[in-house]
Amino acid sequence: MFLSVFDIFKVGLGPSSSHTMGPMTAAGRFLTTLRAGRDRVPGAGAPARLSCSLHGSLAFTGKGHATDRAVLLGLAGQNPSDVDPDEAVGIEARVRAEKAVDVEGLGRLGFDPEADIVFDYGPPLAGHANALKLFAHDGAGNLAMEETYYSVGGGFVLTARELRDGAPVAAEGPTRPFPFDSAAAMLEMAKSSGLTIAAMKRRNEETGMSPRALDAALDGIAAAMNACIERGLAQEGELPGGLRVRRRAKRIHEQLEAEKGLNIAQPHIANDWLSVYAMAVNEENAAGGKVVTSPTNGAAGVTPAVLRYYRDHCQGATKAGEREFLLTAAAIGGLIKHRASISGAEVGCQGEVGSASAMAAAGFCAALGGTPEQIENAAEIALEHHLGMTCDPVGGLVQVPCIERNGLGAIKAVSAASLALRGDGAHFMPLDNCIEAMRQTGRDMSEKYKETSQGGLAVNLPEC
Repeated sequence: MFLSVFDIFKVGLGPSSSHTMGPMTAAGRFLTTLRAGRDRVPGAGAPARLSCSLHGSLAFTGKGHATDRAVLLGLAGQNPSDVDPDEAVGIEARVRAEKAVDVEGLGRLGFDPEADIVFDYGPPLAGHANALKLFAHDGAGNLAMEETYYSVGGGFVLTARELRDGAPVAAEGPTRPFPFDSAAAMLEMAKSSGLTIAAMKRRNEETGMSPRALDAALDGIAAAMNACIERGLAQEGELPGGLRVRRRAKRIHEQLEAEKGLNIAQPHIANDWLSVYAMAVNEENAAGGKVVTSPTNGAAGVTPAVLRYYRDHCQGATKAGEREFLLTAAAIGGLIKHRASISGAEVGCQGEVGSASAMAAAGFCAALGGTPEQIENAAEIALEHHLGMTCDPVGGLVQVPCIERNGLGAIKAVSAASLALRGDGAHFMPLDNCIEAMRQTGRDMSEKYKETSQGGLAVNLPEC
């Protein structure tokens, strides 16, 4: 099992990795397959029109998560890592006006988003709660190609065939020197090798890239996270979507800055700094801005907030410590994805903010010099105290309770790391068992609490 740090941390467009980035990626993959001529229906003519159907959580909360817009942009040739949010506005307007997309290698294909994107509110497809089907028809209306995709969380996408065959969500690549697929194996390898978790993760990554390139890429991820925080701290106004939720990060940040020299800060003010950094990211995400999946968009504020807290508020913080943080956090995120899920539509928000908090706790503990055993303990504490958390976004938007929830996830991460560092790493509940408890809890959780906006806070709204 190997998931790269750059599989866990990916730059993309908000508001959702599973509902925005995944469908955009799926649309791009569909065009690639269509251009290659694979899986064409025998006897069908050249593709002339495209369409899509959304199923399960993609249907129920797709409007609030801009899934239809993501499919449109993907079919227009955009991809999550490169799309410019400002240019996307013009692309969307043009496609909606012209009712067509210009596809490289295929020419102009008919596509009317209003008619050709169907939100199917019937039973979800069997493979996963996040599913979409893409279709191409010829000029006579005959089906030319069809493919089913599953957006399995964190921007990862599998076709129905790949999901059935158990295909990995990321390319396996060369043999890795430390192929741990459980926390127990990770700790055993660390003990026998004498290496830290970050050092083992680094060795694995360096089978595919040079040390210098790895450091540059890690620094790029850290910079993208920080840029998102900075943009979020500078913006004001209401978030889109109709809930009339106002951005708060800028005002809170200004208050915190003003209090710095007044000697009036309470000891708990560290929580406010963590919260404001996380809220800045998730306000940006809710507005459709550029964020880093950590491991998802809905939980994208937790790791950047704790990383920023380490950098700006902890004595002795270094660039090497930031890299140690990210490598360790990615190792924990990879284990959770491999052994359970990071998808809110599959296991609830315990799989998103819970996973993010565990990752950030592990990364923070590592950056502060924690042993592998203390790091595993930190991750377990953070995840344990998110078990059972539902995903119930009000109005299908990643705003209430998602923005504040990231702030609290960051606070729990720092608390978990601090507790772990006070001990020797010995503890009762192993991380592997906690991950399994999350998987079982998600399996048993009602579908209405798994990103469908049919239960919890989503149906208990203020009457005003």
